[in-house]
Amino acid sequence: MNRWSRFNIASIVIGFAFLYLPIVLLVVFSFNASKLVTVWAGFSTQWYGQLFRNQALMDAAWVTVRVGLLSATVATVLGTLAALAMTRYQRFHGRVLFSGMIYAPLVMPEVITGLSMLLLFVAIGFDRGFWTLTIAHITFTMCFVAVVIQSRLASFDRSIEEAALDLGATPTATFFQVTLPVIAPAVFSGWVLAFTLSLDDLVISSFTSGPGATTLPMKIYSQVRLGVTPEINAACTILIGIVATGVLITSIVSRRQQIQRERDERAAFAAG
Repeated sequence: MNRWSRFNIASIVIGFAFLYLPIVLLVVFSFNASKLVTVWAGFSTQWYGQLFRNQALMDAAWVTVRVGLLSATVATVLGTLAALAMTRYQRFHGRVLFSGMIYAPLVMPEVITGLSMLLLFVAIGFDRGFWTLTIAHITFTMCFVAVVIQSRLASFDRSIEEAALDLGATPTATFFQVTLPVIAPAVFSGWVLAFTLSLDDLVISSFTSGPGATTLPMKIYSQVRLGVTPEINAACTILIGIVATGVLITSIVSRRQQIQRERDERAAFAAG
């Protein structure tokens, strides 16, 4: 039976075109010489220059990067600890509640999450700004990190840790010298995922941001309502490039780690 029938090929082409053709058009028209985003008038990079001279967009981009780096780092630490708790401690008081709180943001509509965070900050008298925005991003990205790392820990060979403990290593040393290097690709993938989600978020940011803490997606959305400009296309193209680069680096790191692990397993088998 031919797996690559005309129907299968057409389905794949249509599916990829539906997903990626709008992105390709956006990238192409970011190099358009015309101010009209739907009329091609030749190749030009002038809009990238104007983008970097647009102080409002640059300030929003700087806020976005700072929030993304900080929230992704903290979310990775907390997500790793949560994944360890759910994987290594199968039975503890309140585990069901703990797991539900970790997984809830995955299925919770962002409008509800953003509104609940807003009500929390108002109730405790916390002025909205950079830190409320960062806390909100940590809250909803941490669960994604926990899921990624938990899936890696589920297939982790714990006999390696037991061997390290038998040789006199402390639990802390075992984690940093044995466990963490093995799950490092998953940790890095979780960090990239958290950073990407923070970079792209609009709904939750709209509820939890304040004066001086406008993110780039919020700025783009506010300008798009008045009409799409070539500068917006250029900004979105840069965002696409950042996300694509992060995904590519993650894939390369994970692949190299897998190849190295397979080599170590073959070497151990040959030595035994």
